[in-house]
This record gives sequence, structure tokens and C-alpha cells, in this order.
Amino acid sequence: MDDLLPHVLAILSTTPQRWNTLAHAVPPDLLDRKPRPGEWSAIDCLRHLVTTERDVFPVRLAAFQAGRDFAAHDPDAAGAVEGPDDPDALVAEFETLRGRSLQDVAALSPDDLRRTAKHAELGQVTLGEMLSEWAGHDLMHTVQGERAMMQPFIAGSGPWRSYFSDHDALPPAAEA
Repeated sequence: MDDLLPHVLAILSTTPQRWNTLAHAVPPDLLDRKPRPGEWSAIDCLRHLVTTERDVFPVRLAAFQAGRDFAAHDPDAAGAVEGPDDPDALVAEFETLRGRSLQDVAALSPDDLRRTAKHAELGQVTLGEMLSEWAGHDLMHTVQGERAMMQPFIAGSGPWRSYFSDHDALPPAAEA
């Protein structure tokens, strides 16, 4: 992608707004609803985004800038879905952390995208690849949270349910 930095900034800047809207508009029971046992609810996805915004992406960005390698991140081992239940508090923390990250990313130049570091599991990676992963990570976990909230609506949609097959966590055959 030729315009990676503006595209990444566009995605990273919209994610807190999307979660702010969800946190303020969606009832808590829907935010807490897991699509299936063992899967993440929307609030779990938001907690994970806060964790990675605090402990993963800024650390990796600093490592690239300092010419250091960095460790892998295991969200399950790091307790990614533990933390406060209050969506407003989580969104406020996410917005604060993301504001700092946006300043750091905005200060990068296209030449910085070629910087390399060694990821403990993936090997040699570039800063451009990590920024692409960061934007994709935001979108993936926002969609994951929205998918979790979709489930009662999908289940209640009667004959339209088949239209949601890509997002249905428990298709009718699995419910029996």
C-alpha cells in the first residue's frame, strides 16, 4: 500500500470513536454476551485493545525506533480479557492511550516503514508490516466484538437467519 501511514492513521483514529459509541449506546448485558463459551464478548475485545495499546504496540514502535528486537505477545497468557467491567472507564483509558500512539505514528516518515526488528516468533519484520498488523488488529477485534453482540439478533431473525451464516456463532443445526 503506497499510502500506508495515512491509511493506518485513519483506522487507528476511528477505533476509539467506534468503541465510545458502542460503550455508551449498547446495554451492558449485550456488551458482556459471549457468542459461545470460551469466546470473547465485546467488552473482552475492548479490554484486549486497551492491553495491547498500553503494553504491546507502543513498546514495539519504540523497539523499531531504537533498533531493538522485541518479544512476542500471547494475549491469553497476558490476561488480555481481565480488567474493569466499566465500558466507560475502558473507553476513556483506550482514548488516552491511543491519543499518544497517534502522535507517535504521525511522527513517522515513509522511510521509517523500512526499519526492521526481530520478532521472537515471526523473525525479521518491518515497521510497515507492524503498522499494517496494528490497523488490522483494531478492525479484527472491533468486528469480533460486534459479532458477539449480533448473536441474539441473528438467533431471533427467523427465516432471515441464513443471511448471517458468516457471523452465526451457533447455526441452528448446532443448537439442537
